[in-house]
Amino acid sequence: KLITESQIDTLLAAPDTGTPHGLRDKTLLEFIYATGFRVSEAVQLKVSEINLQRGIANTIGKGDKQRIVPIGAEAVYWIERYLAEARPMLLKGRIVDELFVSQKRTGISRQLAWMIVKQHAETAGIHNLSPHGLRHAFATHLVNHGADLRVVQMLLGHADISTTQIYTHVANERLKSLVAVHHPRG
Repeated sequence: KLITESQIDTLLAAPDTGTPHGLRDKTLLEFIYATGFRVSEAVQLKVSEINLQRGIANTIGKGDKQRIVPIGAEAVYWIERYLAEARPMLLKGRIVDELFVSQKRTGISRQLAWMIVKQHAETAGIHNLSPHGLRHAFATHLVNHGADLRVVQMLLGHADISTTQIYTHVANERLKSLVAVHHPRG
């Protein structure tokens, strides 16, 4: 099921950024939507694998393939804020390589990342959203705004373009609805 851009806005506004956990959650949601990372890639991401000045994240995806993905300015802002304010409070002096950490002073698990997405999606009135749904929204919204399918393929780390082509169906449905609304014989 397609999540709209306005639903994404509502989702991203759901966490309480005045608390360490809320700031971490907001940052995780912003990051996954901004990069299209798989949940496993996001929870395994090390602080050393992001370069905020250049706005990029480096990951090893499926098939042990490395890819470098741009991080948008909004996500960079939240990562910087999270690193300065929330992460030190959650770690309480412990050194941990992973970017996203829990109150247990370790990197968050895939299960916790799922729970974070589900919790804030429910708060935003979005039912049955998973981290993969954010990845899907990332790709769909790129295609809807004119991104080349090969670029989306590279960003997602798909080995085969046919895996990425699912996003053209969503864009085609949008085009059909635009023609129906705007064409005199639509």
